[in-house]
Amino acid sequence: MPFYVYAEDQPDVADQLMEWCEEHWSYMDRFDDRLILRGPTVSDDGEEHTGSVHVVDLADRAAAERFAREEPFWKAGLYRDLTVVEAEVLLSREPETDVPYTLVAAQWPLSADAPCDAERRGLLGTEADSRLIFVAALMDGDGAGTTGVVAVVRALPDEARDLIQPFAEGLADGRPAALTAQRWERGGRN
Repeated sequence: MPFYVYAEDQPDVADQLMEWCEEHWSYMDRFDDRLILRGPTVSDDGEEHTGSVHVVDLADRAAAERFAREEPFWKAGLYRDLTVVEAEVLLSREPETDVPYTLVAAQWPLSADAPCDAERRGLLGTEADSRLIFVAALMDGDGAGTTGVVAVVRALPDEARDLIQPFAEGLADGRPAALTAQRWERGGRN
């Protein structure tokens, strides 16, 4: 089952991240066949690493927590926060290189009226916008409902947020969805 794992960097750790980069990549190589999406979030100018995103297919929540907590950057104390949430992947396309992308995300309390699987997919439209590279509904641990959204959009943050807002509000059963948007880059070894 897929899990969305987001780790936010501690402030001023760029040099340390570089020191641990090979250990991080070697660790991720062990999961290469299970990684659906991977890559860093970066500052608006693209110069600074701000976090890491992984969507990984693992057996259960315990395996996802282990994946996150055994990651070398986390073990070295370079992350300040971790998010690990079950995800239902609704759309996944291969990202291009050298194209600006934005990671858009939101989380909200579980709604008893959350859309079902078919309705979630329908919120994307029959012909999903070609700028959408990845979209997943974040799920509660029991599969009872939607608790958020994560998307990668081929656009800069403001445009990406505007594109995902109606979809997020549909998932949130019409409630306002406060979206975050930050630059994202395709990750992994070149």
